[in-house]
Amino acid sequence: MEVEGKIKLIGETATFGNNGFRKRELVVTTDEQYPQSIMIEFVQDKCDLLNNHAVGQDVKVSINLRGREWTNPQGEVKYFNSIQGWRLESLAAENANPNIPPVPPMEAFEPADNLKEEDHDDLPF
Repeated sequence: MEVEGKIKLIGETATFGNNGFRKRELVVTTDEQYPQSIMIEFVQDKCDLLNNHAVGQDVKVSINLRGREWTNPQGEVKYFNSIQGWRLESLAAENANPNIPPVPPMEAFEPADNLKEEDHDDLPF
Protein backbone atom coordinates (compact mmCIF):
# COMPACT_ATOMS: atom_id res chain seq x y z
CA MET A 1 0.00 0.00 0.00
CA GLU A 2 1.04 3.61 -0.43
CA VAL A 3 0.28 6.96 1.18
CA GLU A 4 0.96 10.26 -0.60
CA GLY A 5 1.08 13.64 1.07
CA LYS A 6 3.16 16.40 2.59
CA ILE A 7 5.54 15.72 5.49
CA LYS A 8 4.15 17.42 8.61
CA LEU A 9 6.58 16.03 11.20
CA ILE A 10 9.71 13.89 11.37
CA GLY A 11 10.42 12.51 14.82
CA GLU A 12 13.75 11.70 16.41
CA THR A 13 14.97 8.12 16.50
CA ALA A 14 14.08 6.41 19.80
CA THR A 15 15.92 3.31 21.05
CA PHE A 16 14.16 0.82 23.35
CA GLY A 17 15.38 -2.00 25.57
CA ASN A 18 18.70 -3.77 25.76
CA ASN A 19 18.38 -5.21 22.25
CA GLY A 20 18.69 -1.76 20.58
CA PHE A 21 15.25 -1.73 18.92
CA ARG A 22 14.93 1.58 17.04
CA LYS A 23 11.78 3.43 16.00
CA ARG A 24 11.14 6.76 14.26
CA GLU A 25 7.80 8.41 13.46
CA LEU A 26 6.75 10.36 10.38
CA VAL A 27 3.47 12.28 10.02
CA VAL A 28 2.19 12.80 6.48
CA THR A 29 -0.86 14.98 5.70
CA THR A 30 -2.81 13.76 2.69
CA ASP A 31 -4.05 16.11 -0.03
CA GLU A 32 -7.73 15.31 -0.40
CA GLN A 33 -11.12 16.86 0.37
CA TYR A 34 -10.74 15.90 4.03
CA PRO A 35 -6.95 15.83 4.67
CA GLN A 36 -5.75 13.18 7.09
CA SER A 37 -2.62 13.33 9.24
CA ILE A 38 -1.24 9.80 9.13
CA MET A 39 1.44 8.70 11.60
CA ILE A 40 3.79 6.12 10.08
CA GLU A 41 6.43 4.19 12.04
CA PHE A 42 9.83 3.32 10.63
CA VAL A 43 11.74 0.65 12.58
CA GLN A 44 15.32 -0.62 12.80
CA ASP A 45 17.36 0.18 9.64
CA LYS A 46 14.34 1.86 7.98
CA CYS A 47 14.72 4.79 10.44
CA ASP A 48 17.58 6.06 8.30
CA LEU A 49 15.25 6.55 5.30
CA LEU A 50 13.97 9.74 6.95
CA ASN A 51 17.41 11.39 7.07
CA ASN A 52 17.21 12.82 3.55
CA HIS A 53 13.73 14.31 3.84
CA ALA A 54 12.32 17.51 5.37
CA VAL A 55 9.07 18.95 6.69
CA GLY A 56 6.94 20.36 3.86
CA GLN A 57 8.21 17.90 1.25
CA ASP A 58 5.71 15.96 -0.90
CA VAL A 59 6.34 12.23 -0.57
CA LYS A 60 5.02 8.79 -1.37
CA VAL A 61 5.39 6.27 1.47
CA SER A 62 5.15 2.51 0.93
CA ILE A 63 3.53 0.98 4.01
CA ASN A 64 2.44 -2.26 5.65
CA LEU A 65 -0.46 -2.50 8.10
CA ARG A 66 0.42 -4.43 11.25
CA GLY A 67 -1.92 -5.83 13.91
CA ARG A 68 -1.20 -7.37 17.31
CA GLU A 69 -3.20 -9.14 19.97
CA TRP A 70 -2.35 -8.55 23.64
CA THR A 71 -3.84 -9.97 26.82
CA ASN A 72 -3.68 -7.62 29.82
CA PRO A 73 -3.09 -8.84 33.41
CA GLN A 74 -6.87 -9.01 33.96
CA GLY A 75 -7.22 -11.47 31.09
CA GLU A 76 -8.85 -9.02 28.66
CA VAL A 77 -7.75 -9.35 25.05
CA LYS A 78 -6.85 -6.08 23.29
CA TYR A 79 -5.94 -5.42 19.66
CA PHE A 80 -3.49 -2.82 18.36
CA ASN A 81 -2.79 -1.62 14.83
CA SER A 82 0.21 0.21 13.42
CA ILE A 83 1.34 1.52 10.07
CA GLN A 84 4.95 0.69 9.22
CA GLY A 85 6.84 2.41 6.43
CA TRP A 86 9.44 0.58 4.40
CA ARG A 87 10.14 2.97 1.48
CA LEU A 88 10.01 6.78 1.18
CA GLU A 89 10.13 8.61 -2.16
CA SER A 90 10.16 12.32 -2.90
CA LEU A 91 7.39 13.28 -5.32
CA ALA A 92 9.14 16.50 -6.37
CA ALA A 93 11.98 14.54 -7.98
CA GLU A 94 9.46 12.32 -9.72
CA ASN A 95 7.58 15.27 -11.24
CA ALA A 96 10.61 17.34 -12.22
CA ASN A 97 12.42 16.12 -15.34
CA PRO A 98 15.48 18.29 -16.10
CA ASN A 99 15.29 17.39 -19.82
CA ILE A 100 11.83 18.90 -20.24
CA PRO A 101 11.65 22.69 -20.03
CA PRO A 102 8.80 24.19 -18.02
CA VAL A 103 5.71 25.20 -19.99
CA PRO A 104 5.26 29.00 -20.03
CA PRO A 105 1.87 30.40 -19.02
CA MET A 106 -0.67 31.20 -21.75
CA GLU A 107 -0.12 34.93 -21.16
CA ALA A 108 3.41 34.53 -22.56
CA PHE A 109 2.04 33.82 -26.06
CA GLU A 110 0.83 36.61 -28.34
CA PRO A 111 -1.97 35.91 -30.83
CA ALA A 112 -0.98 35.73 -34.47
CA ASP A 113 -2.14 38.86 -36.30
CA ASN A 114 -0.68 38.18 -39.75
CA LEU A 115 -3.13 35.47 -40.86
CA LYS A 116 -5.31 36.00 -43.95
CA GLU A 117 -8.25 33.84 -44.88
CA GLU A 118 -7.23 33.83 -48.55
CA ASP A 119 -3.89 32.15 -47.74
CA HIS A 120 -4.05 28.55 -48.88
CA ASP A 121 -3.66 25.93 -46.20
CA ASP A 122 -2.76 22.41 -47.31
CA LEU A 123 -3.65 20.75 -44.02
CA PRO A 124 -6.31 18.02 -44.47
CA PHE A 125 -8.45 19.26 -41.56
